[in-house]
Amino acid sequence: MKGDVAAFVREKLGHEPKSLDLFELAFTHSSARGDSYERLEFLGDRVLGIVIAHALYQRYPNELEGNLSRRFNALVDRETCAENGREIGVPALIRLGKQAREDGASQSGNVVGDVVEALIGALYLDGGMEVAERFILNLWGADLSSQRRAPQHPKSALQELAAAKELKPPVYEVVSRTGAHHAPRFTIRVSVPMLGEATAEGTSKQEAETAAATALLNQLQ
Repeated sequence: MKGDVAAFVREKLGHEPKSLDLFELAFTHSSARGDSYERLEFLGDRVLGIVIAHALYQRYPNELEGNLSRRFNALVDRETCAENGREIGVPALIRLGKQAREDGASQSGNVVGDVVEALIGALYLDGGMEVAERFILNLWGADLSSQRRAPQHPKSALQELAAAKELKPPVYEVVSRTGAHHAPRFTIRVSVPMLGEATAEGTSKQEAETAAATALLNQLQ
């Protein structure tokens, strides 16, 4: 495990670790015995936020706060963190308890996204802000470049569509929740009277609601 983590930090994070224990901890889920990545995740989430906010502030000097916020939210959400984590091979190194491993938690968007933030926290503590920022801007580079215009969140777009048609706002309902605590699956139904409804799944309520709103918007195109 130590050798694999050390190689990952050097090759994927671009950093020579001083304290390898920090990075091993960043890969350790709460289902495994002992300490977990949760405190590092807390720290990494804040580091990611300030780096992305600074990057957007510099890249879009003429944009208003609302547009910057929409860009920011799309870049730091759990789905984006998880996608970037999978790109560099994070799931293969996540330490899990037996049940969580059997439940497939290493592929959970929530878990992979959490580990990515924990790794950012470990980079910040082990190498400083400059090292963490370099990693973030490199891994998030394509995401930053692809934002030609500020994205509108699907839930906001659906709400605005309903308002424009003078209809009641969308209603989101939990149809089901399945899976273990560490790897849940939510099924959400969104409905707008006189407009339609759609159902979608996600690894969190927020993700499932977003997917459902997207599905309904696609139906209405």
